[in-house]
Amino acid sequence: MNNNKLSKKWGTHFDFQLRSQHEWDGLRNVLIRPGLTYFLNSNNDITLGYLFTQTHTRLDGAMDHTTTEHRIWQQYIHKHKISKVNVSHRFRLEQRFIERHNADDLFAQRFRYFARFLLPLAREVQNFEQGVFVALQNEIFLNIHHKNDLNGHVFDQNRAYAAAGYRFSKHIDAEAGYINQSLKGASVNTSNHIAQIAIYTRF
Repeated sequence: MNNNKLSKKWGTHFDFQLRSQHEWDGLRNVLIRPGLTYFLNSNNDITLGYLFTQTHTRLDGAMDHTTTEHRIWQQYIHKHKISKVNVSHRFRLEQRFIERHNADDLFAQRFRYFARFLLPLAREVQNFEQGVFVALQNEIFLNIHHKNDLNGHVFDQNRAYAAAGYRFSKHIDAEAGYINQSLKGASVNTSNHIAQIAIYTRF
């Protein structure tokens, strides 16, 4: 994930993700998510962006297939500190254009709320620019439009995450952690256990 500040008020966002199939059995998801950010001030910003994603599905006894989704998204981020803990709140609205097999393509909208807490492990931290940290975050996904064509529920999923990381400089973080993803299905609920490696850059 990269955030690039072009000027005092403007910047860019770019997020690239690769996600594996169950038990590392090949590639399941590719996500490319660029955006344009406007900084309201040092603690608040808004972003307008686009996402392209493909899902590669493998099913026993059936042909593999690929589903493509395009999204337009808007988000607001508020940042603050509690003692030496860096806190981020992200509110994101997505307009989803979903390709479906054996059915008409679907337009739906989804709301996401994300809270992230980053704690540097150094005893005294003024401006945290290097060292080990731990991160905790949670994100909830809600279907707010055409939910009956998705899973039939407002609640879509929840992702709880815990990680350890290292800040190499004020520009680069690396972290590794665990995600528990709880998905609400139309008839069956799913819980996924996910290992994640992430690189964050800021310029």
